[in-house]
Amino acid sequence: MDALAPTQNSWELPGEQEGNGRKADCRMKQIIASHNPTLSARVARRTRLFYSEGAAPALDRPAHVRAGSGLARIGRYLTVAQDDANFVALIEEQGRRVHPITLPAGEDGGRQFDEGRGNKPLKLDLESCVAVPSDRGDLLVAFGSGSTSRREWVLVVGGVPHDAPAVTLHYAPELYAGLRAAHEFSGSEMNIEGAVWIDGRIRLFNRGNGAPGNELLPVDATCDLEWSTLWSHLQDPEGVPPPSPETILQYDLGTLDGQRLGFTDATLGPAGMLFFSATAEDSPDAYHDGPVVGSVLGVLRGGEHAEWAVLVDTNGDRFDGKVEGVFIPPERPCQAYVVVDRDDPDDPSELCEVELGGPWYNGE
Repeated sequence: MDALAPTQNSWELPGEQEGNGRKADCRMKQIIASHNPTLSARVARRTRLFYSEGAAPALDRPAHVRAGSGLARIGRYLTVAQDDANFVALIEEQGRRVHPITLPAGEDGGRQFDEGRGNKPLKLDLESCVAVPSDRGDLLVAFGSGSTSRREWVLVVGGVPHDAPAVTLHYAPELYAGLRAAHEFSGSEMNIEGAVWIDGRIRLFNRGNGAPGNELLPVDATCDLEWSTLWSHLQDPEGVPPPSPETILQYDLGTLDGQRLGFTDATLGPAGMLFFSATAEDSPDAYHDGPVVGSVLGVLRGGEHAEWAVLVDTNGDRFDGKVEGVFIPPERPCQAYVVVDRDDPDDPSELCEVELGGPWYNGE
């Protein structure tokens, strides 16, 4: 399979935006998550992700997947969004060959972004991706984190199983303005890290690792967007207003070694159960990375309760990777895939197969 190129580029640069915060509604009900020691999540296999085609200097593509930040499946591929490189990685589920989809270059002409290059502010920061059904096959939809106004992009890729997928980047400031204005969802610093397709809606997961500010605190929260309205808005942003965030829920995910857990992704598992990944990271805000304490996999039960298991390695020690994406194959409900971001541009991301043990599907 050859490297894949975009067929459309709708790239424009936004200006920075100012926030107008207020206190979040402290009366909003929080769903409390807890550690369930009867659940287990053990990494059974790890695969470092290198492109089968190798590096492509002309495209500013490295030989490896830099920062896996979202995980979904379309056809025979696991799709990986990257937060600091303008490529989507396609992983063949059988054989683990990895192929790139090339996204448009950034403002500086590059497709890799980090502090060493001095261009980190220019990255799309695609932190989540989800497969959305359409009459022409599943679309891959990825969301920028919204942690700055340069990160308010929605990526749509069609035709993923074929050799010439259609790539479109939509700048969506009105959508993100609405999300940011819903302070019960966005908190002090919005950082969208997960997306799930549920019955015609996309549920977004905000990670509460921001710094307090504007009389607001960071929150872990979810909201729903009506997909048909969102799709119409992306096609005609001037003529169709974006959907408003609905069904906002807040979560207290707990801590690891005193460090707050925050959402990093979510997926719809077998029987419609909603699973999530979360990481405890000592980061000062939604922009900067920090030391990782550990990661967990969890399940949301009936919208009222959440519980999780600490992710461990093959030796039973706490897994030290920063889990950024999760997917559970419907045909293998006791297995999960997670993708790991090492926050090091020279260290390839990993795809890990995780064995799930205990009452994940029959807990109360």
